[in-house]
Amino acid sequence: MAPTQELINVKLLLIGNSSVGKSSLLLRFSDKQWLPEDEASATIGVDFRVHKMEVKGRKVKMSIWDTAGQERFRTITASYYRGAQGVILVYDVSNRESFEALPRWLEELENYVPPEVVKIVVGNKLDKEYSRQVPTTEGASFAQRTGCLFVEASAKTAVGVTEAFSDVVARIIDTPALWGDEKPKASSSKARAAAPRAPESMPGNIDLSQAHDEEEEGGCAC
Repeated sequence: MAPTQELINVKLLLIGNSSVGKSSLLLRFSDKQWLPEDEASATIGVDFRVHKMEVKGRKVKMSIWDTAGQERFRTITASYYRGAQGVILVYDVSNRESFEALPRWLEELENYVPPEVVKIVVGNKLDKEYSRQVPTTEGASFAQRTGCLFVEASAKTAVGVTEAFSDVVARIIDTPALWGDEKPKASSSKARAAAPRAPESMPGNIDLSQAHDEEEEGGCAC
């Protein structure tokens, strides 16, 4: 009888400006659902999902963290960068400002995660082709220059959504140092600093220790 393969645990982060559709991408991927923009609300602090799938013949359990894009929540979400093996940087193809903010998000990543962490740039809202402000070639070129994977997607139509997550996980699987016993650690002093604790009274925040227990138990309402 063939030995049972080890379940690979992967922590992924969704980052990017507010209103680019990070939560919609996660909802489409984890729950196969989509909320119209007028019904969706901005993430406060951090949202969390667990999703299992098979990638490259390996069983993977993904803990996916959807971070708030608003500047006032940066001190809350910064503590959640630690331990991430993959980061999904999202911009809105119909909003150039969100694309031009990507260098700032990458700079922030350098403070909190090691360079080995897999990154993918996702141009969301592909369904808004009629109002596109960022050409596909420009997004792909930026990703190539910064060493990131790239895909365009639409949470509304589901195009490219699964690909965005599976591409990141596939690259992580190809990098055993990210999920083996000797995981690389960020060298930044910021990453080694004590994690700020989100106020318990703030709705939408998740206690890091509680979320860790959910990861271990596999419990999630998704």
